[in-house]
Amino acid sequence: MSETDLFEPCEFNGLSLSNRIVMSPLTRTRADMDGNAGELQATYYAQRASAGLLITEATAVAPEGRGGDFIPGLWDDKHIDAWKLTTDAVHKKGGKIFCQLWHAGRLSHSSLNPDGGAPLAPSAMVQEGKVFAGGKFVDFEECRALTLEEMPMIVDQFAQAAKRAKAAGFDGVEVHGAHSYLLDAFLRDMTNKRDDAYGGSIENRARLLLEVMEAVVKVWGPDRTAVRLSPIGHAYGAWDSNPEPLFTYVVEQLNELKIGWLDMVEGDTGVSRDAEPSFDLQKLRRLFKGAFIANNLYDRDLALKARAENRADLIAFGRPFIGNPDLVERLKANAPLVDADRRAYYGGGAKGYTDFPAMGEGTAA
Repeated sequence: MSETDLFEPCEFNGLSLSNRIVMSPLTRTRADMDGNAGELQATYYAQRASAGLLITEATAVAPEGRGGDFIPGLWDDKHIDAWKLTTDAVHKKGGKIFCQLWHAGRLSHSSLNPDGGAPLAPSAMVQEGKVFAGGKFVDFEECRALTLEEMPMIVDQFAQAAKRAKAAGFDGVEVHGAHSYLLDAFLRDMTNKRDDAYGGSIENRARLLLEVMEAVVKVWGPDRTAVRLSPIGHAYGAWDSNPEPLFTYVVEQLNELKIGWLDMVEGDTGVSRDAEPSFDLQKLRRLFKGAFIANNLYDRDLALKARAENRADLIAFGRPFIGNPDLVERLKANAPLVDADRRAYYGGGAKGYTDFPAMGEGTAA
């Protein structure tokens, strides 16, 4: 194996990719308040279509599943044509794109719920911190525990969003099971204090995620279904007291479902590649039978090393894609990268979003 195969065409699960570089989901909050993506998103993703695989920003499966204002969605049929602008634009450039399906759970806000209800979680609690909702930063609210009778509703929301993603022309979907959002919150004993069929044992805590995965597989088939996990992440101050047996079980069950892609966040997303309590995530790499995507704070050297040592099948890059629409070409040429102004990460229009030039095209306005 040559480390340069990072830039060479490959095929996984019957999907031909132009290289092994994945564009990681990046929240950019530029949809409208009804959850519609548009021409702006189509331009943004098409500019980055030289990545082997694009994965969209987190896309809410329900309005109350949004983690703030201006988040795109797939909870309504009207979102199908909105997203089709993006998939058509990416495919025209020869790219492949998955949609990440997401429910923010307790990290949402009542102002985003059409019924005004409290955010949803495995167990009632109050999350420290703030969320951007209603045009301003507001404190997280006390969330309420989902009832047993509501679990099928959550599963169906993911299934219906998966159907809409297929109608919108995506090449597959990724279920967001990381970073303390709803599905991940059920996994972790710090946020899941239930004593029913969805709490307590590892098998019970993993139940909702696996029910969602099974429902999505019925729509897409396992080859076009991915999941994101963050076994040792501490997003929003939450973790599991014993993550190794938990996530070993989860990956074993993903194998039973023949899930095609595992997007593995190594450490705390965007913060560090190490976290405690910890374990060797290569155990999960060896265990998982599908395509393994290594994710979190990769640069060129680390990505090349990971491929040379066969530590992952594909390598995901996140923030570098913001200021470098032609990131693949820049990495291949070992060219300097643009460090995008963080003030432009979230919200606004084209500035700081689609105005970053490729190499040789001048500078962003």
